[in-house]
Amino acid sequence: MNILRRKSFEDLMETTEEKKLTKALGAFDITLMGLGIIIGTGIFVLTGIGAAKYAGPGLMLSFVLAAVTCTFVCLAYSELASFLPVSGSSYTYAYASLGEVFGWWVGWSLILEYSVGASAVAGGWSAYFVGILHSCGIDLPKALTAVPAEGGLINLPAAFIVLVTTALLVIGVKESTRVNRILVYIKIGTIFVFLFLAAPHIEPANWQPFLPYGIHGVAAGTAVLFFAYLGFDALSTAAEETKNPKRDMPIGIIAALAICTILYIAVCAAMTGVVPYPLLDTAAPASFVLEYIGLHLGSAVVGTGAFCGLSTVVLCMLYAQSRALYSMSRDGLMPMSLYKVHPKFHTPYIIQIVVGILVACIAGFTPIHIVAETCSAGTIFAFLCSCVGILVLRRKYPDKPRGFRCPAVHVIAPLGFIFCAFVFSQLSWHTLVLFAIWSVLGLVIYLAYGYGHSTLNK
Repeated sequence: MNILRRKSFEDLMETTEEKKLTKALGAFDITLMGLGIIIGTGIFVLTGIGAAKYAGPGLMLSFVLAAVTCTFVCLAYSELASFLPVSGSSYTYAYASLGEVFGWWVGWSLILEYSVGASAVAGGWSAYFVGILHSCGIDLPKALTAVPAEGGLINLPAAFIVLVTTALLVIGVKESTRVNRILVYIKIGTIFVFLFLAAPHIEPANWQPFLPYGIHGVAAGTAVLFFAYLGFDALSTAAEETKNPKRDMPIGIIAALAICTILYIAVCAAMTGVVPYPLLDTAAPASFVLEYIGLHLGSAVVGTGAFCGLSTVVLCMLYAQSRALYSMSRDGLMPMSLYKVHPKFHTPYIIQIVVGILVACIAGFTPIHIVAETCSAGTIFAFLCSCVGILVLRRKYPDKPRGFRCPAVHVIAPLGFIFCAFVFSQLSWHTLVLFAIWSVLGLVIYLAYGYGHSTLNK
């Protein structure tokens, strides 16, 4: 068996005319898509928990360490996306550089990241939705807002937002982008409202001690908060639908990462400066901070913005999930029947609908608070493979044109690998066990189906 066989550059760039996806995105759209998927659970949920349980005010350093790690990986992704502007992201890069089994492994990890991640965010969306209705005097029955394990029948709002965004994605990427743009504007506006209201109440004394859990707490906080940066890798799945991917993809990826890092650190500084860090152990820290200083109306406004923000994360994760699976089915590793583009909307509608239904079922019936941590493990593994893959592709295709070249690649790529490996080592043991089980299951499926049906096998 040749499980390390690779797809050539020419094969990856071949896409039959009737299967082509619509090129509708520019650099600005890619940047907004990045803000849409990156700014969400991390800033609206994990910031408070990370400060209270892991790093205290030193969580700002955790964001910096995570951002530095992502910067190394981001530069590698920018070159890879401009070099191979096709759907699939890390899966495609691993397939071309490390071989089919690694491509499958990365693709299987992306399935875990996007499906579980989208389900987790949909659950958070449901909580905000129920809270907003409650403030309006409307209380939905628990049977329709909680999963069976929590005493309900189905988390209907969570399933609802997944199905609505799926329908939007089936209609077309241009229409989805318009909706995402509006929601991103609302989300960023909400963050600035929070900073404007909270900044005058900052007490520098709350930043002491700055490292209550020591340097180890900063490192542990980075591992947890890495979930906050998940998403810029998803941007590269849009390369095939970008007008000028060699220019637009690097601009969009780097701009989104830079803007998000600045906003994360600013929000973290405001939260820990206004409220003593032990009190921030809440799933809605932004709203809690404003309530703590008596700004109830501001808290409601921020809660509404968080509601909109989580909507964009669900939208972008479902988009990325379908494009990764679309590429895998195009290569025969998934059933080829999924590899169909709608004749009118020019979207991979069958795989989008399948993904939407599966994620809606997970969100509606399954408590995923334990499994959600494995999102970070799957994504960091994809980052590790990409950092190695860029070096392999530089050596294998030294003369192929690249719209963006990673500077000092023989330094940046190894640093990205080392930093990602360090963050991976900080994950909890049960997260690593779950990732190992998921990986073994994926290997079994690959050997039973993927290897034999691969287009390279034919």
